[in-house]
Amino acid sequence: MARRYDCSDATDRATGLREAASAVRRGELVVLPTDTVYGIGADAFAPEAVGDLLEAKGRGRGMPSPVLIGSPTTLHGLVTDFSERAWELVDAFWPGALTLVARHQPSLTWDLGETGGTVAVRMPLHPVAIELLTETGPMAVSSANLTGHPAPQNCDAAQEMLGDSVSVYLDGGPTPDSVPSSIVDVTGPVPRLLRAGALDADELRKVVPDLEVAS
Repeated sequence: MARRYDCSDATDRATGLREAASAVRRGELVVLPTDTVYGIGADAFAPEAVGDLLEAKGRGRGMPSPVLIGSPTTLHGLVTDFSERAWELVDAFWPGALTLVARHQPSLTWDLGETGGTVAVRMPLHPVAIELLTETGPMAVSSANLTGHPAPQNCDAAQEMLGDSVSVYLDGGPTPDSVPSSIVDVTGPVPRLLRAGALDADELRKVVPDLEVAS
């Protein structure tokens, strides 16, 4: 049966974070607040758990899960061919609502879905999420909704959709924004905006003036 913890209460928050980290290490699913919407997460290096995440959402392998991290330094072990422009985007917008699509290290033993050798990675601007990620390491995290339904901005909506497929729910109150992260592909010589979300092209071009916009 799913357990839920109120992160506005210091004691409940500490217990919830401890229980969520333990659940992730056991290969179970957790729901956590981010700075955009609530996410459903699993250990990024546990293929069975990532498969459970996709199944809980009703999502196929053709839509692989992004990865959330608790610190930019974690990137060094995850990605390769990461350009100077990509680091400039990290410095300017992390933690925050920017997802970067990069080439992952070929030695990594993970299975996030059909990624084509890339990973979509982000550091969220939310204290509960960062605390959990600091404890667990990289997590596969997707919006905590059933595919085709709106992404949830509160824990109630996430729990209503996902129920007992999730072991631990961390209730951080309503998320500050319903706008999804912007997605920029940094695998090529010039960064490409794949999805405009919380950050538009004009904002991103203040850092990378030659940013292209995917048609």
